Amino acid sequence: MVKSISYTLAAIALCVGLFIFYEWYLNKQFTEFSDAVETLYEKTENRTANREDGYAVKTMWADKKAKLNVFIPHNDISYVDYWLSEACGHIYAGDYEGALPKVEVLREISVNLPHAYSIRLENVF
Repeated sequence: MVKSISYTLAAIALCVGLFIFYEWYLNKQFTEFSDAVETLYEKTENRTANREDGYAVKTMWADKKAKLNVFIPHNDISYVDYWLSEACGHIYAGDYEGALPKVEVLREISVNLPHAYSIRLENVF
């Protein structure tokens, strides 16, 4: 009886620990990505963004998505890839008016995507 209770409590503690780590890790990754996208947005808005700026954000995202594949479905990761490629293509061409809405979408995604997969009551039920 005591063994069962202690095993149950250990399993609950392990699950709570994993949930806390999951929330912390997901928020950390998207906070860093969001900051990079915000910088890219400001540079695009000021018409100072260049190919290297877009490439830096793409490189950061490539590193993060390799680790986030465990936590987030591949479709959502592909969605970020799509908008990032679109934005970088416009920036590369010097089309800042075309790039700005794409980077704006990335801003929203980087804020909303981690909330969609966080452990909250509305996401569980």
